[in-house]
Amino acid sequence: MGAPDHRYLTGSRPARPVGTAPMMRVRSASDPAPGRAENEDVVFQLGPLVGVLDGATVPEGFDTGCVHGPAWYVRHLAARIGLAIAARPAATLMSSLAAAILAVRADHGGECDLDHPGTPSSTVCLLREGGDQVDYLVLCDSPLVLDAGGEVSVVSDERLDAALADLRGTAAALPDGDADPVTRFRRSVTVQRARMNRTHGYWAAAADPDAAYHAVTGTLPLRGPGAVRRAALLSDGASCAVEQFGLFDWAGLLDVTAAEGPEGLIGRVRAAERDHPDRLRRHKRTDDASVVFCEFGAAD
Repeated sequence: MGAPDHRYLTGSRPARPVGTAPMMRVRSASDPAPGRAENEDVVFQLGPLVGVLDGATVPEGFDTGCVHGPAWYVRHLAARIGLAIAARPAATLMSSLAAAILAVRADHGGECDLDHPGTPSSTVCLLREGGDQVDYLVLCDSPLVLDAGGEVSVVSDERLDAALADLRGTAAALPDGDADPVTRFRRSVTVQRARMNRTHGYWAAAADPDAAYHAVTGTLPLRGPGAVRRAALLSDGASCAVEQFGLFDWAGLLDVTAAEGPEGLIGRVRAAERDHPDRLRRHKRTDDASVVFCEFGAAD
């Protein structure tokens, strides 16, 4: 048997019995960064729930206090979210995520220092269809793009970007020549870690279940003039098509994904990474990229 293929694509699958409306059709794709053996993103569908998780890559030379890595964490978190919602279908997404984070703490098995500032962490983007409405949850920088009521909007959690901007401002205030680039990078990572899951910092799924209650959440109708027609859940390795490369606007992203599929959107990102490396603003040249695309309408 050969090495496992970390790319995966799911076709359209109804989340409700045929004959009921509206139906949610789901397509998804996830692709590890070129040259990376392990994908630290996860996409999943569990009945009416879909999700994207993006594990935080550990910079080379940094400790985490944990014998596990980001890929392990996102796989366990996705499974625990599904179990939490299956056990309490009427619970809010916030409380289900909190229960999942708490369960993953136990999955570490007492081997890890879960108070370490570098403990494995992940963004969370969830969408749950509930007959006449959808509920959503966004935590950290995996945005949700919605086409509802004829308008395209983005649900995003801006706190990580705000924290990073603050860090850049602090670094700019230091005397010129204070440190070499490697030292400055290590310092910024250390400070960023110290701000995770703190007031006036930013929030992510890690070891503290309280982070779930700081997520951005909401509910939208699936019927009537304001109904949701399409939705895209994205890791930042896919949302960079708009945010970094400017290939199109958010409405264009939905149109491209509808026409070419999630794998087509990711393919465009990979081409942009090759052709326009000057537009990259992350410390890594490429990233894992994940997309879940949902369309809502009557059954065929």
